Amino acid sequence: MQQDYAVEMRGVTKNFGEVCANHEVNLTIHRGEILALLGENGSGKTTLMNMLSGIYFPDAGQIMVGGQEAAIRSPKDAFRLKIGMVHQHFKLVDVFSAAENILLGLDESGRYDKKKATEEIRALAARYGFELDPERLIFDMAVSEKQTVEIIKVLYRGADILILDEPTAVLTPQETEKLFSILRNMREDGKSIVIITHKLGEVMAISDRVTVLRKGEYVDTLSTKETNPQALADMMVGRAITLNIERPEPKNPQTRLEVSGLTCRNQEGVRVLDHVSFEARSGEILGIAGIAGSGQRELCEAIAGLYPVEQGSIGYYSAEDPENREELVGRSPTAIRDLGVSLAFVPEDRLGMGLVGSMGMIGNMMLKSYNQGKSFLTDSKPSKDLAEDVRNRLGVVTPDLTTPVQRLSGGNVQKVLLGREIASSPSVLMAAYPVRGLDIHSSYMIYSLLNDQKETGVAVLYVGEDLDVLLELCDRILVLCGGKVSGIVDGRSATKEEVGLMMTQIKEVGQHD
Repeated sequence: MQQDYAVEMRGVTKNFGEVCANHEVNLTIHRGEILALLGENGSGKTTLMNMLSGIYFPDAGQIMVGGQEAAIRSPKDAFRLKIGMVHQHFKLVDVFSAAENILLGLDESGRYDKKKATEEIRALAARYGFELDPERLIFDMAVSEKQTVEIIKVLYRGADILILDEPTAVLTPQETEKLFSILRNMREDGKSIVIITHKLGEVMAISDRVTVLRKGEYVDTLSTKETNPQALADMMVGRAITLNIERPEPKNPQTRLEVSGLTCRNQEGVRVLDHVSFEARSGEILGIAGIAGSGQRELCEAIAGLYPVEQGSIGYYSAEDPENREELVGRSPTAIRDLGVSLAFVPEDRLGMGLVGSMGMIGNMMLKSYNQGKSFLTDSKPSKDLAEDVRNRLGVVTPDLTTPVQRLSGGNVQKVLLGREIASSPSVLMAAYPVRGLDIHSSYMIYSLLNDQKETGVAVLYVGEDLDVLLELCDRILVLCGGKVSGIVDGRSATKEEVGLMMTQIKEVGQHD
């Protein structure tokens, strides 16, 4: 049976200082199969695949490739064994063409025959069903096209074993289905494919087998057709969990934000928001959908006073005086707060914009109220009490309250940030990609927190990339495409396909409530 394995990992262990990322993990990858690798954050999925692709070297254990023991000390060694990994964050040179990126770093004597290589790349793309112009520059490409370049790059180097880390994180439903069709073609051609993902629906749709890791250890490998999402989720967490997202009906919704004709340009003068208009209401969750780079980040930052506005208005209506409109455009975050506007923002960049990584929970709680101090000496007791409350209420796992937050896992960092913002009792809460990279258990806790805020009358703006979640969690969904509003749809009646088409502006839907 051993000869049927493309890869066999036996008792693989990897430590980083005192942290054990993988402990005696056993994994098999069959020839001509799609294997899904599942596990919570910190379960060791990416570390395990980084050892197979030559980025890390195991501290113990064996890796067998094609039945022969292999010492994979670098990505070059991995390519020699026909193993290639496509990382979640692309490694491309923007000013180079697709063909130049694919050829970059290849060991070949003499000069490249670029014309011949370009034709080979076209043929390779056509063989599996990719759509790619090899001569197009990377900075002119959509996210899905860049991913295509990364996949063809490893195929061009002769990879028979492909590892894809979160390959659908930034794709529309249509792009995801197209990718899956291509992966099936590759499987039929005898390729072995490993997909690292958090999306259980996609696991069921594309994989042949599923391997589950938990806390760095191997749990089990199952045939996909013999399991289900609930069983896999329970196996990942180690206990039964609920996979339902509550969506209570909005109670007495009132306008909190009124955005009209909002237009912004970036530093290069490119229009990133183009006459965006919508309302955010109390007691509801307004989802914001769009492919990466459609203006989601700039929209949130403009509302928070962090991004310059060229044109348009942002009106704020308080619960205490709903007839009084405060204009937020042109005001700094401090000026917005001084108006009495209760606005909380959980940014996409958790440790860059949201928290100070070198500070602990107490210090990061103190940042929110620092400017309210009345003396040169800051009283740390309220911040300590708040940090303790957030840790207990949200289950933040940290050695102590002074441990730098950059040492915590992604899920715990997000809990600290969201807990701090919620503690300010906002009337408007903006959360940009709050569950990006988080495991299922942490994600569902975040959804529950957002629903708690909704039920207390907060207007919640949720920027997300998983359309299944947006359609299950949100009351209305604002769809952005290229900085423009494609439409606003009802979260209860819209379909994933409809929203996906709007994200690429193939179909436009008039704004309706």
